[in-house]
Amino acid sequence: MSRLSEIDLDARLSKSDATKQLAAAQRRLVHLRLLLGGQLGTGELGPPLCVLFEGWDASGKGGAIKRLVEEIDPRHVRVAQFAAPTHDEKRHHFLWRFWPVLPGWGGMAVLDRTWYGRVLVERVEGFAPEDAWQRAYAEIVDLETTLAAEGMIIVKFWMHVSPDEQLRRFESRRQDPYRAWKLTDEDWRNREKRDAYEAAVEEMLDRTDHEGGRWHVVAGDDKRSARVQVVRTVCDEVEAALAAAGIDPDPPLPGAAA
Repeated sequence: MSRLSEIDLDARLSKSDATKQLAAAQRRLVHLRLLLGGQLGTGELGPPLCVLFEGWDASGKGGAIKRLVEEIDPRHVRVAQFAAPTHDEKRHHFLWRFWPVLPGWGGMAVLDRTWYGRVLVERVEGFAPEDAWQRAYAEIVDLETTLAAEGMIIVKFWMHVSPDEQLRRFESRRQDPYRAWKLTDEDWRNREKRDAYEAAVEEMLDRTDHEGGRWHVVAGDDKRSARVQVVRTVCDEVEAALAAAGIDPDPPLPGAAA
């Protein structure tokens, strides 16, 4: 059975439950982010945190990223979006353009689209020769393994939606003049190649899931539950990394009652 087919896309959260659960997860994330940044605890910088988002067109990446960072001070997080590489970027190795946005110790970065474009759109659309995208799996794992060995917490999301839900969102965007800009001819072309993209996604999940960077496939048909899952998962990954490093995730807080 494929990994995507195992995802339950019928999960739903009521508005009230989602609001409460999201707020709790966001509060926890703010605490953990301040701890990593040295604003809480001993004042020492914690490991860098890098959150990667991939997913289907209209799968809710933007909304999930918004909820992930909206309670964090904007000085404490960088959100970077990546589209097709420019003419100049193509002159370099495909990983080159991502290095400047990677966080250092005490930092956090969120990447909307990532180096996985090499084994997804560049593979399916023929923008990279087969030997290049086949080689990319090992290059990506080597990069992430190296970053993880240096202490980086890497959290990877694939936002998954059904074809029917994707179509519903496409049509909704097309009818809304304030969101129509989000829908492009390329989105429709990509939808027609769903089978080819699914094969690419499955291979990506299989070949690039490793101890230093596990994939989290998020059921995205229900945006509320998806957003809660994303924030909770980042919290869980940070807490696990801190525990492995012997760092107390809940040190005494200044001014807190004894």
